[in-house]
Amino acid sequence: MLKGKIAGTGSYLPEKILTNADLEKIVDTSDEWITERTGIKERHVVENETTSDLALIAAERALESAKMTSDDIDLIIVATITPDMNFPSTACLLQDRLQTQNCMALDVSAACSGFIYGLHIANSLIATEEVHNAIIIGAETLTTITDYTDRNTCVLLGDGAGAVVLTPSKTDQGILSTFCGADGSKGELLKRHGGLSRQPIYKLGPYDFHNVFMYMDGKAIFKSAVQRMTSSLSKALEKAGKKLDDLDMVIPHQANIRIIEMVREFAKLRPDQVYVNLDRTGNTSAATIPVALDEALKQGKLKKGDILGITAFGGGLTYGAGVIKI
Repeated sequence: MLKGKIAGTGSYLPEKILTNADLEKIVDTSDEWITERTGIKERHVVENETTSDLALIAAERALESAKMTSDDIDLIIVATITPDMNFPSTACLLQDRLQTQNCMALDVSAACSGFIYGLHIANSLIATEEVHNAIIIGAETLTTITDYTDRNTCVLLGDGAGAVVLTPSKTDQGILSTFCGADGSKGELLKRHGGLSRQPIYKLGPYDFHNVFMYMDGKAIFKSAVQRMTSSLSKALEKAGKKLDDLDMVIPHQANIRIIEMVREFAKLRPDQVYVNLDRTGNTSAATIPVALDEALKQGKLKKGDILGITAFGGGLTYGAGVIKI
């Protein structure tokens, strides 16, 4: 049976960096407080850049890595909760900028799990031969929906994009399994609804202004995040016919260092077997895993034949995991 294999990766982080020291000047917080609770030291933020701008650079770098052109691609998936606009989709905007011909293009809105959702969809279409070559991009400009008066949330978020090119494989190399799920009953814990159909922009009053920003109940989400990320990874391993001992590396969603450490302990991995760039990037939602994957490959921390586990949890609530033979 066909499966998608990783033919190339690319990523992009905006040039501007917002450090913890910078945040100390904006909100009641400290470098010590942020570092101890999150593991984050700095994050990249956009300046006059849109989500499609970030996605374009990451996609072009992934195509170059795969030694392919945009004409080779027949599926574009952009995982994002910060699209350029409601419609056209960011994927369609990207398709136009890449000048890709005869290509399907769609956005996936699954928050921090979005890249894994996109990978699952693309891999399924490759397996059924509906699609030949696909590019999946996780791209976010979270700082555009960040409330910088909320010290519990604003310290976490950054911007960035990562991309992966998938091509067909008949060997054991490629995506061995993916698992995705959702629990909509907990959707109120992580949301942004102001300005859309539940609360249209023309109905927003002066006291509703903060509703246009993202809201997160971090304490309530923490336990669910750990439980869903570890259980999702277990289910993906079971589908792939693999065990925790088979994993050479895990790239978890970069949300919080405490969550990452609990996932590492669950998988019984050494610290060097779990890729972490959270300290430099913050939480970039759907972009965290593809950015980290691109970095790990370019740094030589992942090599051909390695078994990689990926796992994420995000607003929706959504969750997912995958097992990939590099």
